[in-house]
Amino acid sequence: MTKFRKKPVVIDTIQFTDDSPEKLLEIQRFMDDEDLRVDYHKGVPQIIIPTLEGAHVASIGDWIIKGVKGEFYPCKPDIFEQTYEKVEE
Repeated sequence: MTKFRKKPVVIDTIQFTDDSPEKLLEIQRFMDDEDLRVDYHKGVPQIIIPTLEGAHVASIGDWIIKGVKGEFYPCKPDIFEQTYEKVEE
């Protein structure tokens, strides 16, 4: 077995905190996606994010991450907290 350490990479991200028009517009601008898709499953808002692996779902509280190649994907808050730390600019 060979072990590897993840290279430090600075990412851009936004948290999906609510489905207010202002927040959805902010996410739409962040993702540069004029066709941002929001579905409501049992009244709960979800953002549908197209990826190479298929559609992924971001729920309230999830972080939306812009990857190193410009791709977007959701990340659950607990995983995000374990994986990332804030960069002071």
